[in-house]
Amino acid sequence: MSIAFRTDIAQERRLITAIPGPKSVALHARRTAAVAAGVASTVPVYTADAGGGVIVDIDGNSLIDLGSGIAVTSVGNSAPRVVDAVREAVEHFTHTCFMVTPYESYVAVAEKLNALTPGRHSKRTALFNSGSEAVENAVKIARLATKRTAVVAFDHAYHGRTNLTMALTAKAMPYKKGFGPFAGEIYRMPMSYPFRDVEGMSGKDAAARAISMIEKQIGAEDVAAVLIEPIQGEGGFIVPADGFLPALSEWCTRNGVVFIADEIQSGFCRTGSWFASDHEGIVPDLITTAKGIAGGLPLAAVTGRAEIMDAVHPGGLGGTYGGNPIACAAALAAIATMEELDLNAAARRIEEAIVPRMRALAADTGRIGDVRGRGGMIALEFTVGGSTEPDAAAAAAVAKACHAQGVIILTCGTYGNVVRLLPPLVIGEELLSEGLTVLEAAVRAL
Repeated sequence: MSIAFRTDIAQERRLITAIPGPKSVALHARRTAAVAAGVASTVPVYTADAGGGVIVDIDGNSLIDLGSGIAVTSVGNSAPRVVDAVREAVEHFTHTCFMVTPYESYVAVAEKLNALTPGRHSKRTALFNSGSEAVENAVKIARLATKRTAVVAFDHAYHGRTNLTMALTAKAMPYKKGFGPFAGEIYRMPMSYPFRDVEGMSGKDAAARAISMIEKQIGAEDVAAVLIEPIQGEGGFIVPADGFLPALSEWCTRNGVVFIADEIQSGFCRTGSWFASDHEGIVPDLITTAKGIAGGLPLAAVTGRAEIMDAVHPGGLGGTYGGNPIACAAALAAIATMEELDLNAAARRIEEAIVPRMRALAADTGRIGDVRGRGGMIALEFTVGGSTEPDAAAAAAVAKACHAQGVIILTCGTYGNVVRLLPPLVIGEELLSEGLTVLEAAVRAL
């Protein structure tokens, strides 16, 4: 049986200096002189140790982690089973390149993904390094398999930072501004955004709106793929209205279009199911994964229907480090931890702990327009005076106040007005509750 986290790291919030402390301030001066200015950080502390639901900085402060490295460390930053698997793998070999001399752990990860992802059809998997790589390769595969070129993405989408994935991403600043020109044959359609859609618009109505635009602006016969996050991540944890995703999926099936679910942020128990697609019973043709897959090591995948994946000629997919053996060992251990600790149930318990408190806070303060999400993927959208007008300043102020009190939270959203909560799925109930208390105080202090 796996244990939830290392026992040598106290699961507590502990502040012994201001945030940031003097050692972090000194290291930040070194960083400024050495690291490119375009690489930003959310919290101005430098990590010395981490595990379970806390991050310990180099000044000895222990911060409650409600960010999980952007949904990566769902099993914690140093899950014992992952650490042991990595240590054992390193002792054998760090690299051979699967495209040169392959190894069993890559095959085992592919087998596991084929079994866990939605649908019981025959599947194949290819492994890569990052979410952006996975998305880019999914588009390559769809275009080759269909002999078509157009790709449909959606408002508020985030798919990565490579040239193609920047084109697929909706938000200009900071992801796209000044980096163009971008890859072509990308078309953006309206997303189902219940908080901001016309009142009474159903998921089926929102899908019909998008489908009509696709057919008029592109033509179904020219669309290679529809790419969508079942719950949008960077765009604001937008959960589409019921019926939206199934209607899109059904349209794709009728028209020979590859339906790609980007589950990079929402996958691996994050929403209380193995994948967010499970909540609406959709079965993507291709699914992209990364982030939570390997307990913090870089690994990503495209998994999909065998006939689509195998349409690519030998040598058409790969990469020097794709499916690195250390990352594969970590992934197998992370998935085993998720299974043994039932982190799907843990995510549902986290939702039950967060949502009622945040909805009560919203009703009491009038500063939060919407509380939404699933499992351990919950968002607070800050608005002005109970309207739908975005209040990015409020979200930023709340985040800053939480950071100063030793609670790591992240912001997101097209309008910069969303606070997202992504605690490690192994976080203790008392620690989570304390983090929420700090968050509530920050909102009340606005």
